[in-house]
Amino acid sequence: MGKSKGMVDISAKEVTARTAKAAGSVLISAEAFKVLKQGICPKGDVFATAKVAAIQAVKSTPAIIPMCHPILVEGVEVDFAPDEARSSVGVTVAVRSSGKTGVEMEALCGVAAACLTIYDMLKYTGKGMTIDRIRLVEKTGGRSGDYKRPD
Repeated sequence: MGKSKGMVDISAKEVTARTAKAAGSVLISAEAFKVLKQGICPKGDVFATAKVAAIQAVKSTPAIIPMCHPILVEGVEVDFAPDEARSSVGVTVAVRSSGKTGVEMEALCGVAAACLTIYDMLKYTGKGMTIDRIRLVEKTGGRSGDYKRPD
């Protein structure tokens, strides 16, 4: 194994506008979907709680991912796409910042936290839920340029 070098030095990088969007989903049971649709979760509003969890995770990413730099988060958007036919909830988190390093990890952490929160809020309906396909959808800014996932 190679020698660990630690956190990357970004001091010489330019400050640029940076964005990242990540997505994922939670596959849930028909019963759990009914709870979502009717808004009857005993723990409270599932989507409001998951949105707060996503924002909190975005802001806390450097505390969770060891080599991430603390950044100034300038904006976070969290969207949910319930799909009754697939018994799933899609989660998308978009993050904006101006800085010397990207915000991909922040967007991915936000999606993971939102998905985990949905699982936690609905686990009383059954433990068979699956968190699925957490992925970077797109990013802009920085030396490596823009990226858009082909699918």
